[in-house]
Amino acid sequence: MASSPTSSMRKRMIVAACLLLVGGFSVVIVRLFYLQVIDYQKYQADAMQQQLRITPVGASRGEIQDRNGITLAKSATVWTVYISPADIPDEDVEDIANGLAEILGTDPQKAIDACENKSNYYYEIKKKVERPEAEKVLEFANENDYDGIHLGEDTKRYYPYGNFLAQVLGFTGTDNTGLSGIEAYYDSYLQGTPGKTVSIKNAWGTDMPYKYQQIYPAQDGYNVVLTIDQTVQHYVEKHLETAVKEHNVQNRACCIVMDVTTGEILAMATKPDFDPNEPFEIYDESAKARLAELTGEAYQEQLQIEQNAQWRNKAISDPYEPGSVFKVITASAALEEQTSTLGSTFVCSGQLTVAGTVIHCWKDGGHGAEDFTHAVMNSCNPAFVAIGTNLGAEKFMEYFKNFGLTTKTGIDLPGEAGSIYNSLENIGPVELASHSFGQTFKITPIQLITAVSAAINGGYLYEPHIVKQITDSEGNVIENYEPVLVRQVISEETSAIMAEICELVVSEGGGSNGYVAGYRIGGKTGTAQKIDRVTEEGEEEKDYYVASFWGFAPADDPKYAVLLLLDEADSYSIYGSVIAAPAVANIMADILPYLGVEAKYTEEEMQNMDVNVPAVTDMLTSLAQSKLQQQGLNARIIGDGDTVLRQVPSAGNPIPSGGTVLLYTDDTEVEQVEVPNVIGDTAAIANQKISGAGLNVKLVGTRLDDATTVAITQDPPADTLVDPMTVITVEFHSTEEIT
Repeated sequence: MASSPTSSMRKRMIVAACLLLVGGFSVVIVRLFYLQVIDYQKYQADAMQQQLRITPVGASRGEIQDRNGITLAKSATVWTVYISPADIPDEDVEDIANGLAEILGTDPQKAIDACENKSNYYYEIKKKVERPEAEKVLEFANENDYDGIHLGEDTKRYYPYGNFLAQVLGFTGTDNTGLSGIEAYYDSYLQGTPGKTVSIKNAWGTDMPYKYQQIYPAQDGYNVVLTIDQTVQHYVEKHLETAVKEHNVQNRACCIVMDVTTGEILAMATKPDFDPNEPFEIYDESAKARLAELTGEAYQEQLQIEQNAQWRNKAISDPYEPGSVFKVITASAALEEQTSTLGSTFVCSGQLTVAGTVIHCWKDGGHGAEDFTHAVMNSCNPAFVAIGTNLGAEKFMEYFKNFGLTTKTGIDLPGEAGSIYNSLENIGPVELASHSFGQTFKITPIQLITAVSAAINGGYLYEPHIVKQITDSEGNVIENYEPVLVRQVISEETSAIMAEICELVVSEGGGSNGYVAGYRIGGKTGTAQKIDRVTEEGEEEKDYYVASFWGFAPADDPKYAVLLLLDEADSYSIYGSVIAAPAVANIMADILPYLGVEAKYTEEEMQNMDVNVPAVTDMLTSLAQSKLQQQGLNARIIGDGDTVLRQVPSAGNPIPSGGTVLLYTDDTEVEQVEVPNVIGDTAAIANQKISGAGLNVKLVGTRLDDATTVAITQDPPADTLVDPMTVITVEFHSTEEIT
C-alpha cells in the first residue's frame, strides 16, 4: 500500500509549482514587453501592412491654352483596371484573367501569376482604359459576380486639334509626365499631385465601415496659357505646309511669328510634324519608306532616329547658316558705329578676292556702283564684305554678342540649341568677310528673328517667350510672365533707318515677293549654302541651300515679324526671294487684318481692288450702265432690248475695278469661254490673253511692269470652260533670284 505524501513533500511540491508558475509568467511578461515595447514599431508596421488597403487616385493634368483661352491640350477621364488577388478565390483566378485579357488585350498569365500572392491587394492590369472597355469590365465582373476586380479613375492627355502646334505642345507618357515641348518644360505646373484612398480591413479581409476610410484627394495641375494665337498659328501652318509640298522641301521647314515689341511668340511651326495623340507613330512618308526597308535591330535604331526627328522643334533646336537675312545685323552695327553711312558707296564687279579667297556676288557681272541703301536692297555680297571689313572683327563680334547670338535666347521650351561661331581670335579677313553676309557660322531661327527684330523695333532686344500665364482651374492667375528686355543694342535713330531700308527691300528691291497690298512691309531675303554637307566619301556637297525670308509690319511702326525658312528645297529655284518670300506674304495677308493692323491702300492699289457687282437686272440699260459706271465698272450690252434681263457676273460677285459686266437684253444664249494658259507670262501678256478671251482679269503681286515678274498661278486653271467675263485671278512673283 502506497504511503501518502508527507508534509515536507507537499511543501516542496507547492514551492516547485509556484516557481514554475512565476517562471512561466515571467517569460510571458518578458515576451509581451519585447512585443509591445521593444519591437512595437516592427509589429505595428506589419499590422498596418495587413490591415490597410491603399488605392491611388490620379490627378487631372492642367490644360494648355492659347492666349485667348482656347484649349490646345486637356485631360479626360480614363480608368485603371486592377485586381485584388487576396479577394479572388483560387477557382476564379483563371476565368478572371482570361476574361480581362479578352476585353483589354492583356497577358492573362501575368494576372494568374499575380494571384499566387494572396497578401497582395493591388495588381494593375491595364492603365488608360477608355469608357467602352471600362464598361465591359464592369459588366463582366457584375454578370459573373466576381470579387476582386476594380476600376480606378485616372486621366489621359488629349490634343483636340491633332497635329496642330505639335512640336511646341509636345506630349506626355503613360504616367502623365511631360516628355517634350511645353508638356515637359512646364510639367511641374501641369502635373498636379496624385491622391489616394486608405481603408482598413478586418480579420476576414473585408472593408471596415466608412468611418475607417481616409481619402487624400488629388490636387489638379495648373493651366498653362501660351502667347500663341490659335488663329495666327492656323494661318502659319496652312501656308508653311503648302510651301513644303510645292517646293518639295527635303529637310523640313519652320516658321515663327513674333511680337517685336514684347518678344511674345504668336506662332511657331515645323513641317512635317506629328500627332501628339499618337506621338510614337511615324507620319512622314519618306521616313516610313526608310523604315520599310529595315528589320530587327536596324529597324529599331532607325525608328528611334525618325521619332526624334519628327518631335524636334526646328525653330529652336537646329542651328543653320542664316545667309543674307543676317545682313540686317551687319548693316545695323555699321550704321551705329558710323563705319559706314547712308552716303557710303561700293563698287561690285561680281566678285572680289579676300586673302586669296574668291567671294562671288549672286548677280553675274555685279551691281556696279551702289550706295549703302542699295547694297542692302540688292543683297550684294561684295558690298557687305566691305561693310564688314570697315566695321572690323572686334566691333563685329561685339555686336554679334550684343544681338544675343553667342548665347541661347532663354525661350521657355526644352531643347534650345546654341550658336556655332568663331571666337574673336579665330576671325581672320576671310572669316570676317563671310560672317558679314551670314555664312560660315550657325545660329537658330529663334536667335535670328529675335536679333533682326531688335534691329527694327527701336533697337531693343527682348527675350522671346511662349508662355503668358499660369492659372488654376478657376481662372485665377498664379503667375504672370512679363516681357523681359535684355538690352538696347542700337539707337532708336539707327533702328528707324534700318526699318526704312528694309521696307525698300520689299517695295523696290529683291524682296518684292513679300509685298502685301495695303500694308507697309519690310523684310530681307536669305539664301544660304550649306557648306558642311559632305558625301559618304567625305567630299563637300555644294548643292544644298536654306531659303528664307524675314518680314515685318507695319514698316513705319514695327509690331509683328515673320521668319520662314525652307531647308533643302528641291524646286525650280533655291532662292529665298522666289520661294520663301511669297509664303511670308500669304501669311501676312491673313494675319495682319486679324491682328487689327489697318490696311492703307495707295491710289494704285485702290484701282486694283475688287468691286462687288451691283444688281442691275430689270433696269433700263441706260440706268444699268450708269450704276455700273458709278462703281468703276464697264458694261457691254448683248441684244437689242432696252431692259436688262440678266447680267454676267451676277450681282454680289467681286470683280476688279475697271472690269466689265455683260448685260443681256434678250434670250441670247451664253456661250462659255476657254480660259487661256498664262503661267510664265508677264502681266502685260497675261492681261492681253485673258481680256482678249472675253474674261475679266485680276492681277495679284507687285512690280507688275518688271520683266522678271511672271505669272505663277491662275484660278480657274487653263483650259477650264467658264462664263464670259468670269474673273481670272493671276498671281505674279518676281523670278529675280536674290540671296
